[in-house]
Amino acid sequence: SDYQQLGYNLRSNLFQGGPLKSRSLMRDSYTPDIIEKAIRDPKNWHGRTISELGRWYEKHFLDLNTQKAMKDKYG
Repeated sequence: SDYQQLGYNLRSNLFQGGPLKSRSLMRDSYTPDIIEKAIRDPKNWHGRTISELGRWYEKHFLDLNTQKAMKDKYG
């Protein structure tokens, strides 16, 4: 039966789960010296400051909540 086959597969460890070591595209693409030299500036994230990004998300979610409330109220 399916139940016995599932039990057999679990006992023989066919469902091994995820990999034990995670991989990163950045680590696979660049040599270790490039990653070590990289300067991470939390105030400047891809040309935007965190406060600007936070304000954008605030406005975005406020807009989404307003749209949802209007849809609930007026259909």
